[in-house]
Amino acid sequence: MSKKKMSLRELDFNNTGSWPREYKIGACVLIGLLIFFLLWYVITREKGDELTSLETQEATLRSEFETKQGKAANLEPLKQQLAQMEQQLQQMLRQLPSKTEMPDLIVDISQTAIATGIQNDLFKPGEEVPREFYAEQPIALRMVGTYHQFGAFVSGVASLPRVVIMTMHDISLKPRDGGADGLASIGPNSSLELSGTVKTYRYLDEEETAAQAQGQGPEQAAPAAEGTQ
Repeated sequence: MSKKKMSLRELDFNNTGSWPREYKIGACVLIGLLIFFLLWYVITREKGDELTSLETQEATLRSEFETKQGKAANLEPLKQQLAQMEQQLQQMLRQLPSKTEMPDLIVDISQTAIATGIQNDLFKPGEEVPREFYAEQPIALRMVGTYHQFGAFVSGVASLPRVVIMTMHDISLKPRDGGADGLASIGPNSSLELSGTVKTYRYLDEEETAAQAQGQGPEQAAPAAEGTQ
C-alpha cells in the first residue's frame, strides 16, 4: 500500500527532519536561491556604486580635458598677442628719456623754471629708483612764482624734445606771504610757494633689462648695469 502524500499545511516547521525527501530538497533549493539573490544584490549594488563613481570621474576628466584642449588651441594666438603687447610697451618706453639723457633732462627742467621767472629755492634730485620696466627719478623742490608762471613752467616742460612724465607727491601750494590773519589774498600776480617732490621717469637700457632677466630685482638692476661700464 502506497504512503499518503503529505500536503504543505501538514508540514511541521519545528521538525524539518520529519519532512518528506522532496520537500527537504525543495526547501534547500529555495534557501540556496535566496542566498544567491542576496549575494547578487549586494555585489551588484557595490558594483553599481563603483560604476557611478567612475562615471562621475569620467565626466570630470572629460570636462578638464575639454577645458585644457580649448586653452591649448588658444595658446598660440595668446602668445602672439602677448608679443605684440610687449613690443608696443617697449615702443612706448623708448619715448621716455634714456639713462644718458636723464642728467640733461633734469637741467632742462630746472632751466625751464628759471626761464619762466620762477625762483628755485630748492631743486635737489634724489637717488634713482629702478622699477620693472623703468626707473623713477625723484626731485625735491621748493619754487616761488605766480599762478601764470607755474602754468608757463608746466607748458615749457611739456614742450621739451623728449617725452617728460612728471608726477607730484606730497605737494603743497600756498601763498608766499600771509596777511594779518595768516592768509593772503590770492590774485593773478600773487606770489605762491610750491613745495614737495616730483618724479620723472626714464626707460631701462639693455644692460639693466638683461640684469633683471637674470633674476635680479629692480633695485639691483641699476647698480649691476653701472658695474659693467
